[in-house]
Amino acid sequence: MQAVILAAGMGRRLGEFTANNTKCMVEVNGERLIDRMLRQLSQHDLTRIVMVVGYEGKKLKDYVAERYPELGVLFVENHVYDKTNNIYSLWLARDYLKEEDTLLLESDLIFEDGILAAAIDSDYPTLALVSKYESWNDGTMVTIDDDNNIVNFISKKAFNYADTRFYYKTVNVYKFSRDFIVNHYLPFLDAYLSVLGNNEYYEQVLRVITLIDRAGLKALPVSGMKWYEIDDVQDLRIAETMFASPAERLVKIQHSYGGYWRYPGLLDFCYLVNPFFPSKRLNDEIKANFDVLLREYPSGMGVNSLLAGKYFGIRQEYACVGNGAAELIKALMEQLPGKMGVVYPTFEEYPNRLKDEDIVKFHPGNRNFAYTADDLIDFFGDKGISSLLLVNPDNPSGNFIPKGEVLKLAAECEARGVRLVVDESFVDFSTGGEENSLLRDEILESHPTMCVMKSISKSYGVPGLRLGVLASADTQLVKKLRGDVAIWNINSFAEFYMQIFGKYEADYRNACEKFRACRDEFYSNLSTVPFIRVIPSQANYFLCELVEGVTSHDLTLSLLADFNIYIKDCSSKKGFPDGAQYVRIAVRDREDNDKLVSAMKNIFKKG
Repeated sequence: MQAVILAAGMGRRLGEFTANNTKCMVEVNGERLIDRMLRQLSQHDLTRIVMVVGYEGKKLKDYVAERYPELGVLFVENHVYDKTNNIYSLWLARDYLKEEDTLLLESDLIFEDGILAAAIDSDYPTLALVSKYESWNDGTMVTIDDDNNIVNFISKKAFNYADTRFYYKTVNVYKFSRDFIVNHYLPFLDAYLSVLGNNEYYEQVLRVITLIDRAGLKALPVSGMKWYEIDDVQDLRIAETMFASPAERLVKIQHSYGGYWRYPGLLDFCYLVNPFFPSKRLNDEIKANFDVLLREYPSGMGVNSLLAGKYFGIRQEYACVGNGAAELIKALMEQLPGKMGVVYPTFEEYPNRLKDEDIVKFHPGNRNFAYTADDLIDFFGDKGISSLLLVNPDNPSGNFIPKGEVLKLAAECEARGVRLVVDESFVDFSTGGEENSLLRDEILESHPTMCVMKSISKSYGVPGLRLGVLASADTQLVKKLRGDVAIWNINSFAEFYMQIFGKYEADYRNACEKFRACRDEFYSNLSTVPFIRVIPSQANYFLCELVEGVTSHDLTLSLLADFNIYIKDCSSKKGFPDGAQYVRIAVRDREDNDKLVSAMKNIFKKG
């Protein structure tokens, strides 16, 4: 068996990375794609390796010949690489193809070693490696039957997102028997070129064959194995993350701050959303209006503050809508003079906006980081603060102060001229749910300097919409904040979501009830893991202290490396005792929660 590598393309979408080199010369984590591929091929008993080169072909030939003389790589040149596509590159290698079984690869691929072994060791003489369709996939798709026969290659025109559950993405690694090449593929390839020209893709020929000829082309699913096709700079970044060492991969993911849907199979227990909302009906209504929302401008702050008021049942002039709570936090913190009281550990988006000397820190001083309204009143009473931050339930501890106690704290702050900032992004998860919210006109008006922040991403499960609201009866402050944000600071999808939410409030309440039951069950199961102490929480996450010598970094790394599960390592957060080890674990649905508990117990057994 020989290997044929197609490496003639220009890779324009990689910009500066391919300005003077072909795509396979691009480095991923310090190793060129071609080096990795040739190293992997050299581990198998191949008779020869043939490369079709074009753009910057001389550089590639010289590099390979000098670096891998023992491989004796043969080269075929596509001199019209800028006017043709890979169908022509493959046709140029036809004389080699006729001679023996062939492993066909595209040079812009990166994959784990087992990919080649799967193809070579398979009993199928002719096959395409395929992987179940993922949202990040692009390019050639196929459908297969129960016997792994490829039924169809899906053209771009025929691609239907409603059918993607049936689709498999080709990995662009093929194994062709000599019989298939000589008696099926090459005759069709010649005919296709003569009729449709050479600016096409070789998969088109395979599509024709599957439609009119029974040639035994099988699909070999490799779902669960790592591979990626690198076409642009975003692909390059993802590939660097997927194929980094476990420690480097963890760092890259931690610095991505989301977008984890791009990483196949990653189970995210770090970021915090409602696993049971929005409902399918709400999603379907947004999908039904997708075209209009995509093509039309959203409204400005006037309309969107009206919608936010309707959403939470408060007066329009009390509401300021943000592109996520983060935008509003930045704007608010710029309006707060003097010193701010902050409970640590905390959600650091607020204090990160301040100088350290402007922060008065309160540490609860117990292992659960629990505190009451009286604790805050007693501690901050003589500290000369101008504002006080209360995240309730707190993040990351999950500590919760009941509504009556919060109102007592608000009254004390009002009497002392201290502006109370309450972030209640997780309050709907607490026992009592929405009844614990301060988003009521009468409450805001009773405490006119108090500000209430709410991230709609968290409890409503729509972080992709980037929605948050700040409410206060201090209308002058609200006007200033509105003036600080862009006139179109939220998109049409977010606006439409606020518009239609009222129809789904019952679904939301049911989702929160379902969540609380799921959280209680998760708490019990998580508490059975020997090396963690789970701190009770009224939010959608648990802060866990690690014991028995387990470190937060090692646990986070092991879960990611061995189980593709990502949790929050709290070692970089401020406010924890020196040497203490804590992680924060989000609550997902029961199936995912059980996977995490099982993974952690497996780690304990190995430990």
